[in-house]
Amino acid sequence: MNFDFLPKLPSSKLDDRAFDDLVEECILRIPRYCPEWTDHNLSDPGITLIELFAWLTDQMLLRFNQVPRKNYVAFLELLGIRLQPPAVARTELTFYLSAALPEAYTIPAGLEVSTIRTETTEAITFSTDSPLIIGKPRIQHFLTAQTSEDIPQSLRERFASLWTRQPDGNWTGSEQPIFEEQPQPGNCFYLAINSDDPLDSNVLDVTFQGAAATPTGINPNQPPRKWEAWDGENWQSVLLQESDDKTRGFSFYEIAQQGGNPSSLDAAVRLHLPQNWPVTNFISYRGRWLRCTFIIPETNQSGYNNPPRIAGLAVRSIGGTVRASHSTLIRDERLGISNGKPGQSFEFLRAPILERRENEYILVTPAGGLPQRWTEVRDFADSGPQDFHYTIDSLTGKIQFGPLIREPSQLQQETQVRSRIQQPLLDDTFVQVNTPENNQSKHQYGAIPLRGSEIKMVVYRIGGGRKGNVQTGAIQFPKSAYPYVARVINLIPAINGADAESLEQAVIKAPRILRTRDRAVTAEDFEVLAQQAGNGAIARVRCLPASSQRQAGIVSLVIVPYADTDAIAQGNGMAPEEFALSNALEEQILSYLDERRLLGVQIELQEPNYVGVSVQTGIALEPAYDNPFAREEILRNLRISLYKYLNPLTGGIDGKGWSFGRPVYTSDIVALLQQTPGVRHLGPVLLFPIRKQGENWRRQPSPEQLIDPGLEGLICSWADSNLRSNHDIQIINR
Repeated sequence: MNFDFLPKLPSSKLDDRAFDDLVEECILRIPRYCPEWTDHNLSDPGITLIELFAWLTDQMLLRFNQVPRKNYVAFLELLGIRLQPPAVARTELTFYLSAALPEAYTIPAGLEVSTIRTETTEAITFSTDSPLIIGKPRIQHFLTAQTSEDIPQSLRERFASLWTRQPDGNWTGSEQPIFEEQPQPGNCFYLAINSDDPLDSNVLDVTFQGAAATPTGINPNQPPRKWEAWDGENWQSVLLQESDDKTRGFSFYEIAQQGGNPSSLDAAVRLHLPQNWPVTNFISYRGRWLRCTFIIPETNQSGYNNPPRIAGLAVRSIGGTVRASHSTLIRDERLGISNGKPGQSFEFLRAPILERRENEYILVTPAGGLPQRWTEVRDFADSGPQDFHYTIDSLTGKIQFGPLIREPSQLQQETQVRSRIQQPLLDDTFVQVNTPENNQSKHQYGAIPLRGSEIKMVVYRIGGGRKGNVQTGAIQFPKSAYPYVARVINLIPAINGADAESLEQAVIKAPRILRTRDRAVTAEDFEVLAQQAGNGAIARVRCLPASSQRQAGIVSLVIVPYADTDAIAQGNGMAPEEFALSNALEEQILSYLDERRLLGVQIELQEPNYVGVSVQTGIALEPAYDNPFAREEILRNLRISLYKYLNPLTGGIDGKGWSFGRPVYTSDIVALLQQTPGVRHLGPVLLFPIRKQGENWRRQPSPEQLIDPGLEGLICSWADSNLRSNHDIQIINR
């Protein structure tokens, strides 16, 4: 490791002798120790040996006069700087039940589901982070409105005196339109759902009994409607894909025309509810709210000519979604037996160890005694002899109990006085053994497990790393069967997994940690502490400068989590969705910063404004490379270079990520492509921006000379044939 970035302070050499000085000194001592040796020519074998040993001594002095790397690492250890263990990838697992159950059902935390195991790759295991309650919902109100509003102001009840509730909880009655008689965009209907159990993150099947008498006039393959749920603050989309709507936009007439049974047109809409689905009052109606809205049809898409009509409604919960992390649980691991000595250590069978949760701790059971719960601390600086404390090195899996330290008597007395002022009850907790010869005493930091005590870890987790960033649908194999669970799948990719921190990264961050001192005051403080809060999952942080558009006292942090960069080497690039900030990681960062911010300061986290770039150009090759094999390899290398250069993690001139707010110029791409061996000259270089509009990405049809992502923006690039976001490089004639 090169420490050239450290400040150069003046230092004196402990030994300033050079090679020539050593040789001369040895020759001068020859007459004294070996007077019969008179031939001192360079060709003499003795002189050769003197020069050899002088060279070896010179190398030793060179190392002696420098602060070696080991000393610097020891200094980092004194500061309490530790290498961060791997960060876990996070996702959400959706459990589907084999049938609707008569009462609420709970899937416990810690249930393990893995990816498929092949001959070349091991299975990657994910564990659920919390219990999942699958409730029993029932429809309380069916209401319609002429316009969709964030807070409904006018609602019309459709159940009153027209429909009746059946013993199974379903509603049936006369046919009712779900929109106005002359449907207009904005017409909507609401379902107020009640339950004695939480319904957060549940998967609902809302079944409609349709009427096929009148055509609605829509295209069933592209129905102009959207489903939403109220999460307490906003309306969130809850229909993941069109195939989940078996009613095909309530087009019962069209279904009948295509061969369906008009007398039995019962079809369900599958909705994946938000993580927070609270009970809310709208006007005089109370419940958990769903909304379906007639939206403005897209180009060449027809709307509702007639309102769809239904004659029955039913709802059931057929599953749920819960957060999961890349981890494997290990329970009741016996670490060893205490020898009763200070500073003893033990090791886990497997490492690295993930960050401990509240239920992950050590039990120490004395011989013939009751188990004692011990507490993990970062260090023993504040631990007394009676404190049941221990430390864990997450990276190596080493457990350390309190040491016995020799201290000067003066320091010991000052410590006693200080502790007496702060907490008088601690006067007798110091173990002091005075030694008059050296005026020193011994102090025990942290309690010592009694001799013969069994030491056991109740539960801990292993895992983490980039390999946990798996794609959608990869996690679907439960480690063990669980009652009533038919299947499991991750409907979103796993993100935010990162490998363990390297020593080079720890050395670079050390000066920033010293300046911050665990308090968030300046913009740099917030950036450093946000990275610490991520436990290795955060790649880059930018604290946005104060703006007139932002209220005073609000600190905005732009977060770029780590992501798997293997797709770059495969020539696919990395889509912005791979840099998404998971809800679990966001909560972790905010909780960490909340303890270190100034009073009155509010913190908001956001993702960068990603702007994609698609490069189109032509290249002429050198004659020596103008063959089919070389062409394919050069084109592949050029695309990989572009995906790597235009990337938030690996991009930019220094390869450490594209700079926040920096535009990409045509000259940047020209300079990059000309570095590739075999490229003789370039044709015109065109840059096409790709920006997000609503929920979709759009590629601008005309090129731009420079693409500016804005102050909060970052440049990225990825391959998508439908979007035409890939880089188009052609071979041109010389």
